[in-house]
Amino acid sequence: MTDLTGKVALITGGNGGIGLAMATALADAGAAIALVGRNADKSAAAAATLARDGTPAPMAITGDMADEASVAAAMAQLAERFGGLDMLINNAGANDRKLPQDYSLAEWNTLISSNLTSAFLVSQAAYPLMAARGGGKIVNIGSLMSTFGTPMSAPYAAAKGGVVQMTKALATAWAADNIQVNAILPGWIDTEMTVTAREQVAGLNDRVLARTPAGRWGRPEDLGGAALFLCSTASDFVTGISLPVDGGYSCAA
Repeated sequence: MTDLTGKVALITGGNGGIGLAMATALADAGAAIALVGRNADKSAAAAATLARDGTPAPMAITGDMADEASVAAAMAQLAERFGGLDMLINNAGANDRKLPQDYSLAEWNTLISSNLTSAFLVSQAAYPLMAARGGGKIVNIGSLMSTFGTPMSAPYAAAKGGVVQMTKALATAWAADNIQVNAILPGWIDTEMTVTAREQVAGLNDRVLARTPAGRWGRPEDLGGAALFLCSTASDFVTGISLPVDGGYSCAA
């Protein structure tokens, strides 16, 4: 059920961290991979690691997925290269940690756009490609901050909460087209973004370890299995959910 041979996957923000880990899981399952990122050199290097025997060469696309014209151009390139799209992982995003009173309106708008608007624009552009192929899978990357309050990331948390609700809306809207839309809520994963968090938030590392039943921070590859499940036929009757991948952090007292 997790054989993705002949399928095409697009991963935004896929040139590093959890995006690249999820892309790797899909490539190992036989999917043809397209990555989108703002850094062309980084994307090209990441795509090269995803080459597999018997599958089309991975594709690296440079673009800003919060920009409508850039999204349209990326989809046109993908369609020309692969002929369609079966799976989309909306992973592009950013964070900037401050207390709420310290954000400017421009900073708020940038974070909402990069984390929420981008996922909507790419999903909207992917819809006709998936519908034309008789169905598809969309996986939106949320955050545990869509569930818990946090003093240092108000716009990021608001955007990720929006991702959860958008996931439910798209799931209900596109179920008739055989498109399943789900979200993954990563816990505390050891990435470049959370390295910065540990530098900015005193005591964060110890608090995460103390609360997480698994006793460790997550690794990017811990997201691979969840992404593969939600992108494969194994999840054909699963839609609208938000799946925590957090080592038990969200269920610990």
